[in-house]
Amino acid sequence: MTTTTQPQVHGIFDKATWTVTYVVHAGQGSACAIIDSVLDYDPKSGRTKTSSADDVIDYLKAHDLKVTWILETHAHADHLSAAPYLKQRLGGQVAIGSRITQVQKVFKGIFNLEPEFKQDGSQFDHLMADNESFAIGSLTGKVLSVPGHTPACVAYQIGDAVFVGDTLFMPDVGTARCDFPGGDASTLFASIGKILSLPPQTRLFMCHDYPPTDRPVAFETTVAEQKARNIHVHDGVTQDQFVTMRTQRDATLEMPVLILPAVQINIRAGEMPPKESNGIAYVKIPLNAL
Repeated sequence: MTTTTQPQVHGIFDKATWTVTYVVHAGQGSACAIIDSVLDYDPKSGRTKTSSADDVIDYLKAHDLKVTWILETHAHADHLSAAPYLKQRLGGQVAIGSRITQVQKVFKGIFNLEPEFKQDGSQFDHLMADNESFAIGSLTGKVLSVPGHTPACVAYQIGDAVFVGDTLFMPDVGTARCDFPGGDASTLFASIGKILSLPPQTRLFMCHDYPPTDRPVAFETTVAEQKARNIHVHDGVTQDQFVTMRTQRDATLEMPVLILPAVQINIRAGEMPPKESNGIAYVKIPLNAL
């Protein structure tokens, strides 16, 4: 087994949701973490598939990798998590930032979820605290709390790589929206500053890419490149300028296509809502609530 202090990173791009799932490991036969997995979901029929997750499984089998962690950077609004399926197939602990409890409390109210739904994060195997360290075999990870897009957003720093979730996008795309419940542009600006205070050569891995039509999909950049070229937060942009831009831009954005099913399922660690008396699980569509 290869031993190294720096991770190997393999990204699997899901075109339907523009999401990148990462497998982070130290080489053939090593332990690994899976970050931000995707369960395929058809909003027209309500049907789910596991094609994206099966691509992850195929990669792990080809490289004889053993799952230690199945990590979420936040409760995503644009795709469903495949964490339960991957855990059932591969093992590992499902983890998310400890402030997920705040998100659960808000959305339990919005969706009027069943009384039995707990708001203590117990649906997850582990809640990650800010600055907490964790092991992936020979690799060491660190949790960075980076709220703003949601209150519970975290980034994972593993060696020279940081998985930034929805804080940042590629420099020509910019930054994440802050208009979801609990989001805040000033808080996001501070969180991005935390990431961009890392060494210039630090590799940054995006959770999504929405590329302009003149370039292919990309999802790796560096602190130095973001500071020089990010269209929203390059060097010299002030907090007031960022907050004004972000607030005005967010007011023009539509809700993500999958926000209603995704949030209900992702705050349950990817599990479906309890089945009703006919044996079918349902998600709710709140009218005029978001």
